[in-house]
Amino acid sequence: MGIKGLQGFVATVCPDVCRMVDLREMAEKHRIDHPDFPPVIVVDAMSCVKYWYTPESWVCGGQWREYLAILEDFIKAFMAAGIKLVFYFDGVVEEKKRNEWIKRRFQNNKEIARIFQFIKTHRKQPGRGMFVFPSALPTFTRFALKSLGQKTVCTLQEADFEVAAYGLEHNCIGILGQDSDYLIYNTCPYFSIEKLRLDRLVTLMYSREHLCHALGLSLAHLPLFACLLGNDVVPERLLEGFWDKCLVTSPHKNNSYSRRANVILAVANYISKVPCSYNSLKHLKEMLPLGSDKTLLYRGVQSYLLPGQQSPWIPPNVTNCQTFSLQEQTAICQDKEIFQVAKEQHIRSENYTIFNILSSGETECSNSLEDECDTEIPGQALIYRPARQHIYSVLLESGKGGACPLVKEWFVYFGNPLQQPELIQPVQPSVPGGTPNLKTLWFAKGPDVEKQRYSTFLACFHLQDGMEELQALEAPVAAFCCLLAYLMMQVSSLSLEDLNAFVAVILCLKGKSAAQLAGLQLAQVDSRAVHLGAVFVRGLTTLLLANSACGFPFRMDDLMPWEMFDGKLFQEKYQQSHRRCSLEELLEGNESLYAPFHNMKSFICKACVAKKRTIQSRPRGDGFITGTQQREFNPRFQQAHRSSFVAPYHNPMRGFLWRNPQPQGKK
Repeated sequence: MGIKGLQGFVATVCPDVCRMVDLREMAEKHRIDHPDFPPVIVVDAMSCVKYWYTPESWVCGGQWREYLAILEDFIKAFMAAGIKLVFYFDGVVEEKKRNEWIKRRFQNNKEIARIFQFIKTHRKQPGRGMFVFPSALPTFTRFALKSLGQKTVCTLQEADFEVAAYGLEHNCIGILGQDSDYLIYNTCPYFSIEKLRLDRLVTLMYSREHLCHALGLSLAHLPLFACLLGNDVVPERLLEGFWDKCLVTSPHKNNSYSRRANVILAVANYISKVPCSYNSLKHLKEMLPLGSDKTLLYRGVQSYLLPGQQSPWIPPNVTNCQTFSLQEQTAICQDKEIFQVAKEQHIRSENYTIFNILSSGETECSNSLEDECDTEIPGQALIYRPARQHIYSVLLESGKGGACPLVKEWFVYFGNPLQQPELIQPVQPSVPGGTPNLKTLWFAKGPDVEKQRYSTFLACFHLQDGMEELQALEAPVAAFCCLLAYLMMQVSSLSLEDLNAFVAVILCLKGKSAAQLAGLQLAQVDSRAVHLGAVFVRGLTTLLLANSACGFPFRMDDLMPWEMFDGKLFQEKYQQSHRRCSLEELLEGNESLYAPFHNMKSFICKACVAKKRTIQSRPRGDGFITGTQQREFNPRFQQAHRSSFVAPYHNPMRGFLWRNPQPQGKK
């Protein structure tokens, strides 16, 4: 979170703290000073994502091929200067940050509600001022960077600590991000992603030394300074009285400054007069209304100490060597081999959410672009919960006797107050021959085991009977069919027109470049299609979770959105389908796609009929949703996904996008 207002304070009150630097020149100087070590910048990826996502369209579900091309250009600019990048992503939400996380989720809900109201009123995307991330953007950014050959790290604790520690340990030329905490850590220089000019590789560099000079402090003061302004450890609400006392005695009060700027100056003035010692910290504790937890200040200061560092505010026999042995001792998974592999894959960004479940039994999912007024489409968290329950069962081996632990979920959806985690019961999937144990799925080799991995994956989505047909397809297409069939089974309001739109997207996407997709213009934006796009993309993260749990029957690269989805293209196909356009128009006049189109529908319809689910034709024309009445929360939705079905197609899957393409006559 950083220190509220500190970066703005620097820009307005003491601009000498930062200066423009040329990263090429800094890299060259590093090469001269350290000829055996290439220049490295460590990137706080989570604070950069909003600056990386620059495609014009952001509400429709994500312009994934455009985004991938942007990331590639970003990497190439640094490579051309001989600078190596190392990307860090938050791998956990720490308990101390849960309340702040929840607060932000409710704020995001309000922002998303305003976005949908704008779309319904104006039938177009709002301006960039209302920008929110496309659903699951940070998750897929991580895999995108990895697919582009970059070192990508998923953290075991708060990312800013690990970023600062890596920068210090590896003598990096700097940290690239947008988080004022990097002004506090005693580590390598801090560069602004917001001010980065990629074409010239110049940006603002912030100087801790100059900040200290401007405030009359030393580097040793900065961790306490951060705590007394309020941070992730010490809440601001406990400090209001202390700030008022500081303001009374401050000689720097300036009526032209904001209250926050005056508070920052007053707190710095107060600290500058306090001797740097543990006894001073003990005295300070007595002044603050810290309630029952008198260790807050101590823990807050300690949280900024990187490995090997000490502070005059902390007794010299205490160091901040943060280890994860406790995490291992209290882990739900007591198999050390499984736990270690999950941890290593997590750090290397090779799996998705698995380590969090095996270590703490806890997982979370942030906001999605979902319309809380659309009563026909349940929250994605509820749609994919039955699949997650099966995945949890595979991971925690719920059928192997003994009590199976419940999984704590913090998932955002309409009606969830997020006052505590929901406790989710693992449910065994119906795997032919029984669910293999985790060691078999993860470590065993041979064709029989590969078949077990695939069938276990499919069983998580109630598609174990479709294994032979799916295995004949190209991997991204098989994964797409799996997800779409599950979605059609779960959500009774989805129509044949919706199905047609989704199928047309993956078929027409093939061969389209990022530039072609960027050039696609929409006459209008449909709010229901925005909602469905977000639900589909969240479904892709459920595929990632299942794939990680089942020992990777698919390559993770085959489950990425740029392989099977584009937001604007889906909007176009959705609107065409609901206007009852011809198949020729829907498939852009490409007759070679007709048979694959019908065959994909055939498979999905057959899967639905097996679950007694009826997919009906419900064309909406241009009848955009404009209602604002909120839905009534139905906590029993997860039980209400079994309806009936009549399949309109029975074509076999022959001839459709085989792994080894065969000549195919026109049909």
